Amino acid sequence: MPENYEEKISYGMPTFHFHKNIIHFANFKNHIGIYPGPKAIVAFKDQLTDYKTSIGAIQLPVDQPLPVQLIKKIVQYNLQNA
Repeated sequence: MPENYEEKISYGMPTFHFHKNIIHFANFKNHIGIYPGPKAIVAFKDQLTDYKTSIGAIQLPVDQPLPVQLIKKIVQYNLQNA
């Protein structure tokens, strides 16, 4: 994240913000929801085939390792498009 990014609560979720909301996170019983926005979902659709997605949301099952490198790529994409 850039040096001057902001951590805040937006839509009731922890959020990284840099000129706009970059990504939101939320924990649920069976998944972790990450919310990078619809443009990121479209841009990474080929890499998200193992996960349930909807407009602007990705569900990561809690019983599987987090795809850290993919999340980093999505965050970088959103930063470049902020």
